[in-house]
Amino acid sequence: QVHLVESGGGLVQAGTSLRLSCAASGLTFSIYAMGWFRQAPGKEREFIGFIRWSEREKTYADSVKARLTISRDDAKNTVYLQMNTLKPEDTAVYYCAATRAFGDRLDEYEYWGQGTQVTVSS
Repeated sequence: QVHLVESGGGLVQAGTSLRLSCAASGLTFSIYAMGWFRQAPGKEREFIGFIRWSEREKTYADSVKARLTISRDDAKNTVYLQMNTLKPEDTAVYYCAATRAFGDRLDEYEYWGQGTQVTVSS
C-alpha cells in the first residue's frame, strides 16, 4: 500500500522560510515523478511544481518559481519543498503526489498525501 506523508507545515511569519517534506512508502520511489500542490480555502488545488527521477528535470509554476525549490533524496524516499520569503497568500494546505507519467498535469497523479497546513501571518 502506498503512503505519502507530508510534514513540516505550521504557522510562520511573512518573509521567513519553510521546508516541507514528503516521505513515501510502498512504491519504487525512484521511478516516480513527485509533485507539490496547494489548496487555499475556497480555491481549487494549484500546481506548484514537480521533480522527475532526475534532479535535472524540474518544473515550477510561474507564480512561485522564484521562491521555491523542489528536491528529492531517493535514498530516503523523500521529496522536499523549500519555500523562501513566504507571503500570506502562500497560506494553504500543501500536498505531495506521485505519478509515473510526466508530471505536469494534476490528473496524472496516482497517489496523494493527506496534506500539511502552512499558515503565513503578516
